Amino acid sequence: MDKAATLTWLRRISGDIASVTIKRLEDTLPWYADMPPARRSAVGLVAQAGITSFIQWYDDPSSTPWIAADIFAAAPRELLRSVSLQQTLQLIRVTVEVTEERVAGKGEHLREAILLYSRDVAFAAADVYARAAEARGLWDARLEALVVDSILTGEADEELPSRIAALGWHGHGEVAVLVGTTPPQFDVDQVRRTARKLAVDVLIGVQGSRLVLVLGRARIAGQDGEDEELGFQEIATRLEPSFGPGYVVLGPAVAALVDASQSARAALAGFAVARAWRSAPRPVEADDLLPERALAGDPLAKQTLIERIYRPLQSHSTDLVTTLWSYLDNGRSLEATARELFVHPNTVRYRLKRVSEVIGWDATGPREALILQTALILGSIGAADQVRRRPPLRRPPR
Repeated sequence: MDKAATLTWLRRISGDIASVTIKRLEDTLPWYADMPPARRSAVGLVAQAGITSFIQWYDDPSSTPWIAADIFAAAPRELLRSVSLQQTLQLIRVTVEVTEERVAGKGEHLREAILLYSRDVAFAAADVYARAAEARGLWDARLEALVVDSILTGEADEELPSRIAALGWHGHGEVAVLVGTTPPQFDVDQVRRTARKLAVDVLIGVQGSRLVLVLGRARIAGQDGEDEELGFQEIATRLEPSFGPGYVVLGPAVAALVDASQSARAALAGFAVARAWRSAPRPVEADDLLPERALAGDPLAKQTLIERIYRPLQSHSTDLVTTLWSYLDNGRSLEATARELFVHPNTVRYRLKRVSEVIGWDATGPREALILQTALILGSIGAADQVRRRPPLRRPPR
């Protein structure tokens, strides 16, 4: 057959090819049979458009670019979200197989044309999905930056949970914020790969020279077959190489992602004063920088020191507060403290042990002694302020 006769024959059998293709899709592709009727119809339109476009391309091969793109224009936008690239390639393969079987014996030139056209259609499909993925990636990046900014500023609203869900957050509980410097060559993908290996959810925010990671609680398989939680300190240690030079500060854990602004506030405050601790580890917890943060005027640090140290000791026993004050004022000397309090050194030793049991800090260490002394100073100032603010007693009427 010459080209004109071949075109006439192809147009006459195009309906039959489309029908056979739909039947072959139902028989060979389980995902197609399980689709709702509306989506199956949309897939059928794509197959029909592919066959029609091939006939037009065979008539004029120079029309390849717009004809190949026109195939997927017939499908609704929802189809891109419900049919994967792999499924689209399966659809192309079935359509090409059916067409090849139908035109078998009509000449090698026609079979070669089908192969060339199917190659162009496959590239067009990959281009459609690549552009959709790129647009989704840009949207996700903007949405992630918006969520991280909301967490840092504490301006959370009722839309924050839905935005978090749109980013695919799978964290099942506690959250902590990690703050450090941005490296000169920051590899976002490497951070995400490391987080995936740790089974950790992560939101990444780059704000100039500052890098912020919002970390979700993770679980790893234990040796006994049960899951055990991976601590945030361990998570931060493994992510530490992703940061640039300088300090890396880990905020305290909070109950959920919507409360992450509390952890972020502490981490940012600690990051601002971390240089004041010469031997600060990397990473360092924000609560280990409570004295520096309090001196810098951080109200959260002041409140934390008073509520975790001063008030528990004060409510437990005034003797513990007095002993701790004396021990710290006397340069952490047991003998000098015992002489001042007129007690045996073993009594001082016992009370210091009780202090450690009540609040969890050991006064015998130099760094923890600084934390405890700062808490006692702040607690005493707060107690004095409460006394000054107390209204005078009114005399009862005579």
